Amino acid sequence: MTNTRTVGILLFDDVEVLDAFGPFEVFSVARADGGGDSDPLFRVVTIGESGREIRTRGDMIVKPHHSFSDHPPLDILVVPGGFGTRSQIANTTLLDWLRAQVTEAELRASVCTGAFLFAEIGLLDGHSATTHWASIERLREGYPAITVQDASRFVDEGSIITSAGISAGIDMALHVVARLHGPDAARATARYMEYDWRPTDRV
Repeated sequence: MTNTRTVGILLFDDVEVLDAFGPFEVFSVARADGGGDSDPLFRVVTIGESGREIRTRGDMIVKPHHSFSDHPPLDILVVPGGFGTRSQIANTTLLDWLRAQVTEAELRASVCTGAFLFAEIGLLDGHSATTHWASIERLREGYPAITVQDASRFVDEGSIITSAGISAGIDMALHVVARLHGPDAARATARYMEYDWRPTDRV
């Protein structure tokens, strides 16, 4: 378990399920030998504002592992999207928490319209980014300091990675596994998940 990075996945009401739990699956099963008996490459936790149960898109009830006040330090922060981002973008408690986390995390990643939460705190200014295809123009018009890409599953800007909609978060997470632990570990993880990963589909 040495050098195991902690991944924190933000949860909020009306979060898109696969936005959050696609990356959760990737990071939680990632092993150097593809889901075998070796140590996990990541520790994955879910985080909600208060730690109370949240209701996802599609009406799943989920209890986060931690609240904003009691989670462990995060090496990787994942911010999913969903219709809930439209209200969370005005949630000053959540935005203040995000500002604090992005200064500490090694990698900051968004899925789908989670990019809007990063955009709202200015994290994406001067960077290229992407989001769900149906929200590309809204991101472009609302945040003109961002170069919005509309033809990639994810955009890697070093310490910031944004991905397109829903299932694209799986590709983003596998890319992170490849970046940090090598392509063989990512391919083994994708094979374990029986996921058709195409690692070149990126900016």
